[in-house]
Amino acid sequence: MKKLSLLLIVAMLAMVMSACTSNSNSPGAGQTEPGTTQPDGSGDPVTLKIVYKDEGTANPVSVKFFETLEKSLAEDEGLNVKFELVDLAQGSYAENLNLLLLGGTIPDIIYFQGGDQQIADQGLLEDLTPYIEKSTYIKEIMEPHNQTRMASYPFLLWIKPLAPKAPVVRADWFNAMESSKALMENPTVDNYYAFFKELVEKKPGEDKPSYALTAAGDIAEINFIFNTAFGLDTTWLKKDDGTYEYSKVSQNEKEKLTFYNKLYKEGLLDPQFITKQWDTKEDAFYKGEAAVITGTAGKIIDLYDGRMQELGGDDASLIVLPPAKGEAQGFGATDVTKEARGLAISSQSPHKDVAFQVFDYLASPKGQMLDRLGFEDEHYKVVDGGEIELNEKYYSEWYARFWEPTEIQSETPLKTPLLGEPGTESLKMASDYYTEDNNFIIPEQFIANWDAMNNLYKEYSTDFITGKKDLSQFDQFVEAWNAAGGAEITKYANENIK
Repeated sequence: MKKLSLLLIVAMLAMVMSACTSNSNSPGAGQTEPGTTQPDGSGDPVTLKIVYKDEGTANPVSVKFFETLEKSLAEDEGLNVKFELVDLAQGSYAENLNLLLLGGTIPDIIYFQGGDQQIADQGLLEDLTPYIEKSTYIKEIMEPHNQTRMASYPFLLWIKPLAPKAPVVRADWFNAMESSKALMENPTVDNYYAFFKELVEKKPGEDKPSYALTAAGDIAEINFIFNTAFGLDTTWLKKDDGTYEYSKVSQNEKEKLTFYNKLYKEGLLDPQFITKQWDTKEDAFYKGEAAVITGTAGKIIDLYDGRMQELGGDDASLIVLPPAKGEAQGFGATDVTKEARGLAISSQSPHKDVAFQVFDYLASPKGQMLDRLGFEDEHYKVVDGGEIELNEKYYSEWYARFWEPTEIQSETPLKTPLLGEPGTESLKMASDYYTEDNNFIIPEQFIANWDAMNNLYKEYSTDFITGKKDLSQFDQFVEAWNAAGGAEITKYANENIK
């Protein structure tokens, strides 16, 4: 009996100690769960680390936005959150982000602009499907293409209008060109060439522009203008025999690269486009070194417009140019396999639920007021009649950091439109020329080869454009591409494209 009593005592002591330990980690009387607030505003905040292109501690607007968001979450949701902005070095965002993540620093919320798939394949990104299903607002503002993309790749969320890159030019320079009318009425490749050539020869801007067109780092931005005109309207082109070939190894691609080489040789394409980053590309445009650049349709083009008028006056407002016309016309087919960019939540985060609560709040009417409209009395004011009037600072500076559904659910009605004329026109064009791509998510077994094949294409295409390699060597590139894994993935494409 004594032995049994001793065992009972030991067991009871263990239970008491366990309860004490459990209670020490749980909120008791007067305590709150981390991330929630008491009526007096107290409570332990949840710190959410966030890495986001252009949104760092050196950007005062970013700092103010996230500080304002913290206050709004506390007031409207009772959510006590502290955002910690993670700064990255200057240079390629995708490359620097990849180094950060592979180095073991994984923020709670991550903005990707490429490079996300290899991170997702390592299980480091959270599947957002169950969060969206339980959401109050997110599921209501998602567009059909968002739903299609999330169904096949549930790690990135990016609720924005369909927005390819569209070419823009200063109105005063456009109006000074004799070739402008023909370009707008019939934007063939030849008419684009004539317009570019006149811009450089006539130099309407005090011995500027130096060249007609520039881009950031490669030809992807230029392709938005010209790909479809050369019949490159899907990733996989259907041949006469019914089989598919990768568009970048097609004769259509060779013809397009021949045209780009012509632009380069004649000084119409910026000779430094390969080394330019997004900021130096924009700087070249604002300084008048380049006459035409592409910008993301919608708000980004409005930001370009505001900045250009600030530097060049009202006459320097921007005109959106149409996509080139040839075998077809458009800004290229839309990828519906996955979001090309977007926001993710780390699967390693201890605060995944809180992070998604932030996402959902930003889709609410109150969250949209902040994200879409900016700061009251700075970017807008509420005028007589209780309507919101946006000001020039809004049009020239503000953009939504998070969600931008087609229709804004604002608690206060808008007196002025969200977009200016160039932004509105660019989105209309994007909608008018919308088609879906036939590409697919590259299976994991092909990813390493796929990256090597894309690097091979970039190397060859750059050399073809700059004249380091003659385009008579295009077949050598095709052979090298097939040997690097192209033959296998082409077989896979033909077995899986419906």
